[in-house]
Amino acid sequence: MQLSATESASMLPMPRTIVITGASSGIGEALALRYASERARLGLLGRNRERLDRVAAECRRHGAEAHVAAIDVRARSEIRGWLEDFDRATPVDVLIANAGVMAVLGVLNAIHPLLPRMMSRGHGQIGIVGSLAGFIPLPDAPSYCASKSAVLSYGLALRSLLRPHGIGVSVICPGYVTTPMTQQESGWKPFEMSAERAAALICRGLARNRPIIAFPFLLALLSRIGGILPDRGRRWTDVPFRFTVQPHGGGALRSGGAPPDHP
Repeated sequence: MQLSATESASMLPMPRTIVITGASSGIGEALALRYASERARLGLLGRNRERLDRVAAECRRHGAEAHVAAIDVRARSEIRGWLEDFDRATPVDVLIANAGVMAVLGVLNAIHPLLPRMMSRGHGQIGIVGSLAGFIPLPDAPSYCASKSAVLSYGLALRSLLRPHGIGVSVICPGYVTTPMTQQESGWKPFEMSAERAAALICRGLARNRPIIAFPFLLALLSRIGGILPDRGRRWTDVPFRFTVQPHGGGALRSGGAPPDHP
C-alpha cells in the first residue's frame, strides 16, 4: 500500500532489532515473518522449541537474523537473563509482549527487564498484545476478560509514564484471528481474519505509535460500546462474542478463560 508524504512523515523509522514473545505460532509467528521481510534482527521466544526453530528458519530465508529461546514467560529470572544478554549484544528497538493466556505475569516479565535499558537510551517501543475482551465483560470468559482489562490499563498507564523518556507503548486489541488455538472454539466469529492480516495491522499501528491498536473496526466499536452499557443493554452486545471451547478430551464446555488470539 502506498502512503502519502504526510503519512510517511508521521511514522516511526523501521526498527532493526525486535523481540517477540509467543513467537512460535499465531500472531507472534506472523509478526516475526513480517519483520523478517525487512531483514531485521529478531529475538523469538516461546515454549515450543521445535516450532520456534521452524519459525526462525523461515525468518532466515527472508533475510533476517533470528535468535530463539524456548522460555516460558512465567520463568521470571530465566527470561530476564536472556533479554538482558540479547539487549546487551544489540539494543532492542521494539519489544512485542505477546503472552497469550498468561497475560499479566507474562507481560510484566517480558517488559520489566528492558525498561531501564530503553529509558537510559531515550528511545524504544513496546507493543502489548491484549484483546478486545479487555473492553467488554464476556459471560463465557470472565477470568480472560479480567486479565486483558488489566493488560489494557497497565499498557495505557505505562505509555503515559514512559512518554517523557522517548518510549512509545501501544496496546494491541485484536478480534477473532485464525490460529490453531481458536480452531478449538465453536461459535460465531464475526470478522475473523488471518494472522497475517492481523500482523499487518499491528505493524502499521506500531509504526504510527498508536496508543490502542484495536481491530477489526466494527467489532472494536461494538466492544467499546458494550463495555459502557448498563447490564440490561450489554446482554445484546454480548451475542457476537458467545463461544464454547472444545477440550482435548472431547465434549464442549463453557470456558472461564479463552485461548490466545481470541477477542
